This record gives sequence, C-alpha cells and structure tokens, in this order.
Amino acid sequence: MPPPNRTLQFHVNAAFAPNAAWLLWHAAAARGSHAALLDGDRVTSYTDLLGQSAAVAQLLHSEGVRPGDRVGILMPRGAEAVAGFFGVLAVGGIAININESLRTRQVEHVLAHSGARALLTTTETLSWLTRPPESPATVLLLDDPLEPAAFTPIQRVGQDPAHIIYTSGSTGLPKGVLVSHGNIWAGAQSVAAYTGLVPEDRIASLLPFSFDYGFNQLLTSLLVGATLVIERSPLAPVIVRTLRTAAVTVLPCVPPLWLQLLATPSFRTSLNALRAMTNTGGRVPEDAVRALRAAHPQARLFLMYGLTEAFRSTYLPPEEVDRRPDSIGRAIPGAQIIVLNEAGVEAGPGEEGELVHRGSTVALGYWNDPEATAKVYRPNPLRPPGTPDVERVVYSGDLVRRDADGFLYYVGRRDRIIKTMGYRVSPDEVASVLYASKQVVEAVITTEPDDTRGNRIIAHVVLSEGGTLDALKRFVGTELPRYMQPTRIETHALLPRTSSGKHDTRALSTGHVP
Repeated sequence: MPPPNRTLQFHVNAAFAPNAAWLLWHAAAARGSHAALLDGDRVTSYTDLLGQSAAVAQLLHSEGVRPGDRVGILMPRGAEAVAGFFGVLAVGGIAININESLRTRQVEHVLAHSGARALLTTTETLSWLTRPPESPATVLLLDDPLEPAAFTPIQRVGQDPAHIIYTSGSTGLPKGVLVSHGNIWAGAQSVAAYTGLVPEDRIASLLPFSFDYGFNQLLTSLLVGATLVIERSPLAPVIVRTLRTAAVTVLPCVPPLWLQLLATPSFRTSLNALRAMTNTGGRVPEDAVRALRAAHPQARLFLMYGLTEAFRSTYLPPEEVDRRPDSIGRAIPGAQIIVLNEAGVEAGPGEEGELVHRGSTVALGYWNDPEATAKVYRPNPLRPPGTPDVERVVYSGDLVRRDADGFLYYVGRRDRIIKTMGYRVSPDEVASVLYASKQVVEAVITTEPDDTRGNRIIAHVVLSEGGTLDALKRFVGTELPRYMQPTRIETHALLPRTSSGKHDTRALSTGHVP
C-alpha cells in the first residue's frame, strides 16, 4: 500500500507556473534544517542549499547573466551542481546540466550549440578533461563554497524556457531538448503523486543530472521535502552499502543497473527500508522483474516509460506488475497517450502503432533546430474540427500496442525495427528470448546489412555464471523462428553504456567496445 499522504507538494498549474527555482525556495521555507542532500558523510540542509543557490544567482547576475541566457553546469552530482542549477533558474537563465564524464569535444559542442554565456565548473572537474574547452563562455569556478546569500527568483511563466537537456541523436551529435518552467513543475508533480513520495523518503540518486530521469529524482525530492542520497560509484556492492547505511526508501534505476544489483547477493537481503523501486530507460527482462519482486516484496515496483521530449509518458501501477510484467502501463497523470497506426488513426486493441504523447510535460522543442522540432513536435492529430492549431504533441518514434484493458506494451523503435528475410522483427522481442534462456545476464541486439537478408541480426551478450554459448544457441534455435534467430552471437565481459547508464547500441554497432 502507498504511504499516507504527508507530502509538501506545491500544486501549480503548468501553464501559469512560476520560476521553477521556487521548488527549492518553497522547500527551504518548509523544511529548513532537514537534510536535502546526503553525500557520503556530507549533509546539506535545505537552508544551506538555498543559501548556496542564492549566492550562485548573485554571482551570475553580477557577471551579466540575464533572462534567457544559457549557462552550462559541469560539476559532479552534488550540492554545488544543485546550487548551480537553481542559481541559473533564479536569475531567469536557461540551465544546462553537462555530464562530467563527457570528453572535451562533447563539452565544446554543448557550449557552442547552446550559445552558452557562462560555464559553472570547478578546477578539479576541468582537470578531468584532456584539454580546457574552447568556448566564448565565461568560466566561473566554484572551487570554494560561496557565502550564503539572499535572492528572490525573478518572475517567469510556464512557457518560459528553463532547461536544455542534451540527448544523443541518430547522427551521433546530441540534440538539445528545451524544457519549460511549466514542464518542470508538471513532471515533478505527476511523478511524486503516482509514486506516493513523502517528506520522510530518502531517494537514491545513482544517475547523472544530465539525464532527465536522473534529474527528476532531485526535482521530486524537493517538491515533497524529502532527502536525496547521492552515490557516484558504478560498483553494485558500493551502491548496496550506501542504500543500506542511508536507509534509502526509494530506488530509481535503469535496466543495466538493475541487472548488476540483482547479481549482487547483498542486494537481495539487506534493504529493509526500501518501499519503492522505479525503472525507466528501457525494458527490464521479465525474469529480472520477478527477481526484484521476490527480493523486495515489501517494495512497490513502478515500471515506467519515458522520452526526453515529453519527460515521462506511462507507468504500470505496482499492483499490476505481477500480472503484466511486460507492460509499460498507462498514461501518467496529466498526459494522454494516443496510438496511431500506419493510416494515422487510432489503433485498435492489439494493433501496433506509434506512441504519441500530449499533455503538460511536452517540452518546447529542440533548441536551435526547427527542422527536427517540426518532425517530432506536431499538431494534435485528434483535435476537434475548428480547434485552433496551437497545441503540439510528441511523435515518439516508438511502436507500441494496447491491449483490451488499455495497457500499453512496447514493441520497439520505428527506426530500429529490423527488416530481415521479408519480415519485420523487434530487437526487444529477440532480446527477451535470450534472457528467457537464463544463459545471459545482459543482451543487446544490433544489425548488419546483408544483400540477401536485408539485415543480419547480431546478438551481444554477457553470459550468466554457469551459462554457455552452446546452451544459448540451442535455446534460441528451439524458441525462435529462423528469420528471428541471430546470425551471430558475440560474448562480452561487459557491455558498453552511455553516460545515462543505458546500453550503448551505437558503440556495439560500430565495434567500439571494451
């Protein structure tokens, strides 16, 4: 059962939302000395976090940063990065969280593409780069804590831009999704509501702030006045130790991290405080879903689907997980999910179609890219006749189907559907059979062009303890029709991941793997 409703949520109409910096300002007024962040032995209270954010806002204002200016934030996940983000929002700027694991060339692309006026960073973070980034942006070093200050966030409305999230595109260069103040409020409110977050929660932060899912843990924590527990180690035993010692109650992960944790014996036995687990960023294999439920039956498991262009689209209520472990659920509060078939009309039950998202979390579009924006952000296909063409919805490019009860199931990316031997094959369906063999702990499907087949299916796997390639091949030969069987199965000690923790299919396709 969800916990009693003791939230500090501030319910704001997204269209008329104030500056999203008020998320922190309100929380500090309500929670004061309560821990906002736990980072190892370092505890940052809400009052301290507000003072640091206000000091950053004063610094930016003194450096000439004005409403609409873009400011990059290149710092490790922690209090300084949080203060940087909310300091930018407080002066009306547009914040850009830059993953500290990026290389110099990637940082330069983000700064140049966004036209950043300033870069908040530290000397230590810059030392991790192969060379200082070449950019006209003013570099502001936050090596030492700033003196706490007072600053009132300037007025903003819901449609004003607040945040650019750079997300990898098919060309290899990331695109910037422009998020409004209203989007930030709407997304935090929706997720906090359906997951039942409360001020007493301790929410794990294991994913980078540059990843929208990773950053939402901060936003929802501030919205309800909870505590965010920072852990930067990628090692599962270290993560489990932090979850245990910090008495974490809410654990958000992406599928590769769930698989790592499940392979760690202590994860299954030592997390008595855990009451909720959330997943997005890909589908968790059914066996792993059941293993999570068995390991922590007291914890409600939320299986979710989202896209950066609209933040979060669907969630499967925990009471449905055991019945429908392969479903991505229904629309989140405040959203409508439309499934359009090839004819551009709503698909019937069981019919595949493209997932189209409408609602208050739909972002403003892509920064400085009108062509890409027009392709993805389009008019509402179901608007009543005579309705002004002002609303934009997101065409996800993802194929789904809806069952007779209204629950959605992910099929695959429209641009990743494999055409082979005259058939259309979902790589996720092939991967699900590989997992069902119990011979693998991780699996990713890529393709290679083939003159006769159209495409060859290539499976990249990490074998489970005791798993063998021969047993895997026998299982695949029995369970999959010939046209769906991988032409080649490549084994790896580790599968490469993106900066957001997802499997890096591009690296596997190009052969750039460990």
